[in-house]
Amino acid sequence: MDKKITIYDLAKELNVSPGTISRSLNNHPSISKKTKDKVVLKANELGYKVNKFAVNLRTQKSNTIGVIIPKLNSHFMSTLLAGVEKVANEAGYNLIISQSLESVEKERLNAKTLYNSGVDAILVSLAFNTENYDHFLPFINSKIPLIFMDRVHNLPNCPTIVIDNFQAGYDATNHLMHQGTKNIMVITGSLKRNVYADRVLGYKEALKANGHKFKEELIFETTLESKSVDDVISYIKHLDEPVDGLFVLADSFAAHCIKALKKENYNIPQDIKVIGFNNDPVSQLVTPTLSTIEYPGYNMGLLAGESIINQIKGNINLQDTNAISLRHKLIERESSGN
Repeated sequence: MDKKITIYDLAKELNVSPGTISRSLNNHPSISKKTKDKVVLKANELGYKVNKFAVNLRTQKSNTIGVIIPKLNSHFMSTLLAGVEKVANEAGYNLIISQSLESVEKERLNAKTLYNSGVDAILVSLAFNTENYDHFLPFINSKIPLIFMDRVHNLPNCPTIVIDNFQAGYDATNHLMHQGTKNIMVITGSLKRNVYADRVLGYKEALKANGHKFKEELIFETTLESKSVDDVISYIKHLDEPVDGLFVLADSFAAHCIKALKKENYNIPQDIKVIGFNNDPVSQLVTPTLSTIEYPGYNMGLLAGESIINQIKGNINLQDTNAISLRHKLIERESSGN
């Protein structure tokens, strides 16, 4: 195995002190450009590599940001991560990305691993079944910046980045009612999570505002995975009063529902009008095209990345901020038309 080149080897080659080599490689202002250029040239020639572990020990910084998300195979999450990564990379930070797979046990393990890895900060979107948040206390107690995104929980000194899910739920339901629907069913993920619970509250408020009574049987809680579609369709078929509107809190699941309903000879939107959530690409590929709420995942990622890096650098203190809210938008397409 070839010998690893150190700053002492470079110092010997150039007949300067190791301190000069170190300051040159770190672009210190006390070193002339001519010397820096000589050092960099020789370092490249000999294949010198920075010992990042040693640098991290010295600076007490890892230049890494931990991220915990529910699933990677989600268009919304992938666009959110793209936004975070763009900002982080431009600022010289790397991401360590982990997924909980909707399991609080895995989320807890991920948090412990990231803490032990010495990340400078952490961004989190919670799993379906997280109800205890003690695994985030080490970050809080160590004053390591922690921001919750999308699926959030209010913990001391931990800001959140969300959209107004209540208003989004209201807008989607109100749109269906203005299209003439009378009996709107909501298909939701776990109501333990703020994103779904708040959208359902918005749905209830829209019913009330339009003079409709809320019916508990019109809330169907599921995993929003394709394997659950048959259960949803069976439930719809056996309701006493026919459903004429569906508010599905994820576009991918809404697309599966449309496909399954058509297979059961329902006409969309004549028999049942449908609106989804997120504005995933599938919303324009399904037939009929899917009305939806645009959820700006990429912009949320950019904001999350900027916020966490500013906290790391001490440029801004978000600890007293309860929530940063982004705008959503109603997009009307064929699935909810007349």
